[in-house]
Amino acid sequence: MANILYLVHRLPYPPNKGDKVRSFHLLKHLAARHRVFLGTFVDDPEDMQFLETVRPFCVEMHAVQIDPRWGKLSSLRGLMTGEALSLPFYRDAGMREWVRRIAGAESFDASVVFSSPMAQYAMLLPDVPMLVDFVDLDSAKWTDYAPNHVWPMSWLYRREGQFLLDFEQQVAARARASFFVTDKEVDLFLARSPGHQAPVQALGNGVDADFFAPDAARPSPFPSGQLPLVFTGAMDYWPNIDAVSWFATDVLPTLRERWPAIHFYIVGRSPSATVEALASDGVSVTGTVPDVRPYLQHAALVVAPLRLARGIQNKILEAMAMGRPVIASRSCVQAIEAQAGQELIDAESSEDFVREVSALLTSAARAEAMGAAGRERVLASYSWDAHLAGIDRHLAQLTESSVSR
Repeated sequence: MANILYLVHRLPYPPNKGDKVRSFHLLKHLAARHRVFLGTFVDDPEDMQFLETVRPFCVEMHAVQIDPRWGKLSSLRGLMTGEALSLPFYRDAGMREWVRRIAGAESFDASVVFSSPMAQYAMLLPDVPMLVDFVDLDSAKWTDYAPNHVWPMSWLYRREGQFLLDFEQQVAARARASFFVTDKEVDLFLARSPGHQAPVQALGNGVDADFFAPDAARPSPFPSGQLPLVFTGAMDYWPNIDAVSWFATDVLPTLRERWPAIHFYIVGRSPSATVEALASDGVSVTGTVPDVRPYLQHAALVVAPLRLARGIQNKILEAMAMGRPVIASRSCVQAIEAQAGQELIDAESSEDFVREVSALLTSAARAEAMGAAGRERVLASYSWDAHLAGIDRHLAQLTESSVSR
């Protein structure tokens, strides 16, 4: 059993969006095997109520509440200091003081960093070996945003992409091992980091298939006679905003010409003004729902037309676990260990989505068979413990080294 300093940029609960699903299951995995000391930020006032839910997983927890609006202003200091804006956004004197204090009181075998900006705290402890879960290559995400925005935001996103990549490379060079969610992200990082020597590997996402399971007694949230197409996700996140906006504008009108009963449901917390404006007679924007499972289980189809997303999408795995047929962007499908065309469907253009949605709506038997095959794939390949075991080998080596010293 090791002493682990776990540093997370966002409170790992509730697991209601992709990064929090992963960080929460990593917390559970670590806490079942080690003594965990958690340092984290809370960027949503509603999440303060969950501090006591998280506390039993930790020997000690330090949570700092931040206002994202103030954080964005504070991040502009990076323009003067010549660093990625993500770093001052998560910079806090109280967090630094806590890390130094707890390191003086405890002997840590390792620090586990979740998301690169939190490495600035682990790097205060140069004698503590560091493992870093980058999740996705965030620098590439910012660079990808740039062409979809006008100046000055396009310039700011390109700058953030370059400066954050510089920091990611520094962190990975100091880490004992670094992790990304897919082999594709690993390859992308290595391609952009020539000469990198330290271990870098994929640490895949999983899904709780017991929780995300069909239940015949679960009532439908949809009116009778509709053909509901469902998208789930945090709706203040730009890749999700872009996905639903594109689908509602470029795909849905053509589909509704042939299938007037189609209704597009955008299900997720904090919808932006852009998303709210999509609401119409053919589109519903639900905002936060108490349970996403009824929307998934009773969907005719689940769509994930993500054009800017990186890595494995939990929303896709959850829909597959619920036994629903999924049509997703090709890059998302390629990130998942599944047979395209049998366990889920890939699509790229608006014509692709129209064709594939129409084909599944035409053949209910094929849609049901695909949903069942998708759930079997999740059960076979996507348990959390199986994937997160990838970090255990490194922790075991660090613990053995600590004992031998």
